[in-house]
Amino acid sequence: MGRLVPAVTRALDILELFLEGDGTLSAPDVIRRLQLPRTTVHELLTTLAARSYLAAVPGQPGRYRLGVRSYQLGSRYAEQLDLAAEGGQVAREIAETCDETVHVAILEETDVIYIAKVDSTHAVRMVSAAGRRLPAHCTSVGKMLLASLPGAELENRIAGHEFTAMTPASITDPEALRAELAGIRERGVAVEHRESNPDVSCVAAPVRDSAGRVVAALSISVPMIRWSDTREEELARLAVKGAGALSARLGHRGQR
Repeated sequence: MGRLVPAVTRALDILELFLEGDGTLSAPDVIRRLQLPRTTVHELLTTLAARSYLAAVPGQPGRYRLGVRSYQLGSRYAEQLDLAAEGGQVAREIAETCDETVHVAILEETDVIYIAKVDSTHAVRMVSAAGRRLPAHCTSVGKMLLASLPGAELENRIAGHEFTAMTPASITDPEALRAELAGIRERGVAVEHRESNPDVSCVAAPVRDSAGRVVAALSISVPMIRWSDTREEELARLAVKGAGALSARLGHRGQR
């Protein structure tokens, strides 16, 4: 486990104080309750306010309340909770249709995190779990999510990144990955052949929120013994259908 950063811990301690009482505090309140030096508290309050995690209370000089950035973080957390719940329901419906393993995943930096999963009933199936983290470039959901990023943001995430292989089929060359992502953007679906598991192939489609932003991807994973070109086309259509259904549940209207 890494070392805790004292300044960050103190800043978070201050933010958590606003969960109590009427939600407003002054510098003296914070000093008294956390027993921190006056200068430290003023510097932390100034920094948090400058970053919009705190805001001055109108008509009450020297008092603060939580700012818009804190609200945005809380809202994003709530969205992900809804996404996981709704994703689980849609994944179950898709899994019942194809009897293969269905995942819903989100992107975090250059990894994906699976937030929902429904297993196939076949004895031979992909083994995974909700909460698992994998390198995005090795998975269909990850490549779908990377391909959906704006160009500058994608470059910021992959520039200088070391792409490690999970199998001999994993893409590790940045230029090859860029080409792969360009193809995914054109097709609207992502396919992964044995790139994260030598015995499994997957197909994924994007999930959009009410603003049309890609916030997740839905994939169908199939052992190679049940994979074929015809099966790939069938499951690609089903993944698009499932991703569209989940997008609709999140308030998205339209194709893009």
